[in-house]
Amino acid sequence: MKINEAIEQFHSYIANERRMAAGTVRNYIADLQDFSQWLELQQITDLGEISAREVRAWQMEHMDRGENPGTVKRRLSSLSSFFLYLRRHNLFDSDIMAKVSAPRQPKRLPVFFKEGELEHLYDEGLFPDDFIGQRDKLMLRMLYETGIRRSELAGLKIQSVDFSSLTIKVLGKRNKERIIPIESELAHNISEYIALKEQEKGASEWLFVGRKGGQITTNDIYLTVKKYMPQLSNADRISPHVFRHSFATHILNEGGNIQAIKELLGHADLATTEVYTHVTRQHLKEVYSHAHPRAGQKKT
Repeated sequence: MKINEAIEQFHSYIANERRMAAGTVRNYIADLQDFSQWLELQQITDLGEISAREVRAWQMEHMDRGENPGTVKRRLSSLSSFFLYLRRHNLFDSDIMAKVSAPRQPKRLPVFFKEGELEHLYDEGLFPDDFIGQRDKLMLRMLYETGIRRSELAGLKIQSVDFSSLTIKVLGKRNKERIIPIESELAHNISEYIALKEQEKGASEWLFVGRKGGQITTNDIYLTVKKYMPQLSNADRISPHVFRHSFATHILNEGGNIQAIKELLGHADLATTEVYTHVTRQHLKEVYSHAHPRAGQKKT
């Protein structure tokens, strides 16, 4: 079978049968067409002529151009899905992608807000004294004090808050529930906000609502963070997820237990949480280099 014919069949499969998102389909097909065009330059047009050698050579060409390792890895993922489809439909025999290694990506440490920056969330006058201002204030404080994801924040209902036990019930990824403790001051803030919400927007099962009284969207939360945090922080990246990084990092800096933080964040694997220990070590190094009287001394 001709390569371009196989790509057309795969295109129809992922778009019509699998019903993948339009952006995903577009990326897959763009990567496959790039591979096909490269193969044509090598005078290869039939599926049976492709081996792991061609895939590795195509990969190396992109890497030699200085392409980001993450982009190269995505391209290889597109090829893997394509060849898996071909094998399952008896259009290709060999699992050639098993012989191809994706480029290693350098680990990026999580970006987090400094503790001093987040203390300004509690300043008087930062937020307007109307309903939206009070809602925004509570949302940002909850992001920091609970470490929840913005999708989880948007999904909170009034009944998610247990004022007697000072906890909130969060529905996380894969519909997994977890319980997060809250401070009495935050619980009081939530109670006051609920009373204001009912007065301004009427009854609603959702804890956080938009201007028209419906459930708040994750984009609303993102825009709220982008509205306030550039005034308070010089972090390289500003988003709701940076609050989650800050929550974990600050607890670790204060001697918190990594296993407990894993449970609070709702991570399935401890390895995901352990990235914050690297951030903490870096923090300790910076403290040492700035504070220890011998840190800046050269060896003689």
